[in-house]
Amino acid sequence: MSLTILRTIAPIVIIALGLSACAQTGETVRNNPKTTMGGMLGAASGGLIAAAAGGGTAGILGGVLLGGLVGGAVGNALDQKDKEMAAQAAQRAFENSRTGESSAWRNPDSGNSGSVTPTRTYQAPSGQHCREYQHDIVIGGEVHKSYGTACRQPDGSWKIQG
Repeated sequence: MSLTILRTIAPIVIIALGLSACAQTGETVRNNPKTTMGGMLGAASGGLIAAAAGGGTAGILGGVLLGGLVGGAVGNALDQKDKEMAAQAAQRAFENSRTGESSAWRNPDSGNSGSVTPTRTYQAPSGQHCREYQHDIVIGGEVHKSYGTACRQPDGSWKIQG
């Protein structure tokens, strides 16, 4: 990513995160920090996707704001068991699934479900093995999609890159 794009995105992400923090009450942040994290990751992802697609400043800002709203809503809607099951499915997918092959999860108590699908496997310049992925999360019958990258750590575990 070019330095120009990073200089454009950084202030926009900071503003969007500040706005999303203002929209949340202290009680929400204390009781569900995943809402905040989901909003932050969604905002960053939205901005990066818009920048990679060649969007101008307005397009990048729109991506940041939309990503923050969707990410926060999804993070807030999942209970602890959903999050644990999603994380386990992600680890299975990163470790065992071929590119294009999904690892599914479903919480019978909440009715929420999802699947993690590796979309690309590569070796980073640092030598780390990494996998890009898509995570589809179904909440109340509505599908929410997120995208990311996870890289193998020296201890053998997989870590989602933030």
